[in-house]
Amino acid sequence: QVQLVESGGGLVQAGGSLRLSCAASGRTLSSYAMGWFRQAPGKEREFVSAIGRSGITYHADSVKGRFTISRDNAKNTVYLQMNSLKPEDTAVYYCAATTKVVVTTTVQEYAYWGQGTQVTVSS
Repeated sequence: QVQLVESGGGLVQAGGSLRLSCAASGRTLSSYAMGWFRQAPGKEREFVSAIGRSGITYHADSVKGRFTISRDNAKNTVYLQMNSLKPEDTAVYYCAATTKVVVTTTVQEYAYWGQGTQVTVSS
């Protein structure tokens, strides 16, 4: 079983950047496809980005061109580089792992979750 810990969240002005990290322990990350999700107050958790075991990536339309997901299997870490941040990006961001072979955007298909890190973008 893999344990996930996110870091890198914080307060940033609109147009700024943040890089989130997700460090894994217990199992090697290379065995999992990884995803980032976010949840704003009063809203459902939504898909942001995912990266497969082969490195193929997929991003939600709302972040395409602004966010980049990457993985460093040697460091057992997944990253989410967030540029050109907007106030509507404000949310708790969660890292998640799935054993699914195909990259998936569905919350229910991710079995392992981190505790989340807060990202706040001021206007």
